Amino acid sequence: MYKLCFFVPEENLENVKEALFATGAGRIGDYDSCCWQVLGQGQFRPLAGSNPHIGSMNQVERLAEWKVEMVCEDSLIRQVVAELKHTHPYEEVAYEVYKLAEF
Repeated sequence: MYKLCFFVPEENLENVKEALFATGAGRIGDYDSCCWQVLGQGQFRPLAGSNPHIGSMNQVERLAEWKVEMVCEDSLIRQVVAELKHTHPYEEVAYEVYKLAEF
């Protein structure tokens, strides 16, 4: 089992989550669509060669973003990350993948 964490602007939150749930992420036992999320503030500066979804070239952008965490079966993690990159609006998606230990 893996845990996937990613950051997404509010207007894209539900769309991205639904795409990942449809791919098989967020399933725990007899429950699906499971995740944890919290609102925070992201920051970035688009550099030369970038094509930002939000913000202006060479200007620091700060905006409200949601951090979302969900689990994913080993056999689906590559497909789920590919779907995240496909569905997410950002050119460079900020995400983390953790292998979970079982006890």
